[in-house]
Amino acid sequence: MDLFFGFFILTGQMFFSFLFFLHIFKALFYFSYRIKKVWASGILIFLLLIASAFIGYVLPWTEMRFWACVVITNLVRVIPYIGRRLILWIWGGFSVNNSTLGLFFVLHFILPLIIFLLIIVHLALLHETGRTSSLYCISDMDKIIFSPYFIEKDAFNLRFWARFIFLTLRFPFALGDSEMFILANPLMSPVHIVPESYFLFAYCILRSIPNKLFGVVALLIRILRFILFTLVSSYRRGLQKINLFVVFRFISTGVVLSWIGGCLVEAPFVFIGAVSSLVYFFLISLILLILSFTTILFK
Repeated sequence: MDLFFGFFILTGQMFFSFLFFLHIFKALFYFSYRIKKVWASGILIFLLLIASAFIGYVLPWTEMRFWACVVITNLVRVIPYIGRRLILWIWGGFSVNNSTLGLFFVLHFILPLIIFLLIIVHLALLHETGRTSSLYCISDMDKIIFSPYFIEKDAFNLRFWARFIFLTLRFPFALGDSEMFILANPLMSPVHIVPESYFLFAYCILRSIPNKLFGVVALLIRILRFILFTLVSSYRRGLQKINLFVVFRFISTGVVLSWIGGCLVEAPFVFIGAVSSLVYFFLISLILLILSFTTILFK
């Protein structure tokens, strides 16, 4: 029964991460970053969700998850001066052990409480300014009332989630990995380490960069660059088609990276992963460049 509910939670986590990424791409398309406080709080929630998702991923302590913990926590070593001491503190010893699992178990309870408080702050900030829309309206005269429009929208979401819960209860092992049935063995690593679907594109970027330090920096840039959108104030309607094209290519590149991240580390997947990583960073830089240019031009 515990294993059954474990897979149910795992399936729900995958689906939640998918909806969260859609929420970010929708915000990019509708220029929601012009509401700076709401955007900044959302990025902070995104960072904590990544940390909470990884910690929760490790907790079952199976073969794949144990070695994922070893690989990811070893990235802390690249921090100058304090990296080696910090990794010993995280591990609670000289290797990943039960002390590490105990620390992650405690953090997995604390982080969701912090995320819950930040979500309340996020909604409060959104309530001050109002939502963005496909019409790019910024006037209070153009906004619509909560009932019945948003009530019907939320009711549709509830019906959709109800169907999803039924499917996950009916097919709880559909998105599971066979390695989850193997207990962690520190003496033998899996032939091919594959993280969960919501970490595949980050894993592909990390393994496409041969230098560990540059790989960690690239992962940090992948997340922290979204904060730069708070410096942009443009929401010109004429940019809609350009923005749609770039965001669509951005999503497509993320899908390719996720696919390559699940493939073996061999040709031609290594080359495709490296090229896709470059395109991935180029597209987000292109979005920032276009928006910065229009902000200066129409200021």
